[in-house]
Amino acid sequence: MRCAHWRRVPLDLVREARQNLTVGHVERAVQCQLSTHDGDHFGLLGDDAAYGTALWLRWHGMDAAELVVLPDCPASAPGPGGEGCCLFADHAEQHTWEDVPEETPCTG
Repeated sequence: MRCAHWRRVPLDLVREARQNLTVGHVERAVQCQLSTHDGDHFGLLGDDAAYGTALWLRWHGMDAAELVVLPDCPASAPGPGGEGCCLFADHAEQHTWEDVPEETPCTG
C-alpha cells in the first residue's frame, strides 16, 4: 500500500525546483511515492529522462523539507517488457509495480 503522507512544498523550494527542472510547473503539494514505511518521505517533483535522475522533495515528519536529485531506480518487473520502477535507486520497500497500479502512477 502506498504511503499516505503528503507535504506542502515551501514556496522557496518551488522556486528552486523550477530553476532545476525543464518543466514549468511544480506541484505545491506532493504525496510520498514510497509504499507504507517508517523514515524519510519522498515526493516526486519532476524527472530528467535524459540524465536518468529526478528531483524529489524529502522530509521527515514536520521537519524541514529539502530538494534532492536522485538517480532513477534501474529495476524492471520480471518478464519481457516489464514495467520500470518509478522510484529512485536504492529506495526502501517495494518497487512501484509491486504495489496496486492505480495507487502508484509515474508522474513528472
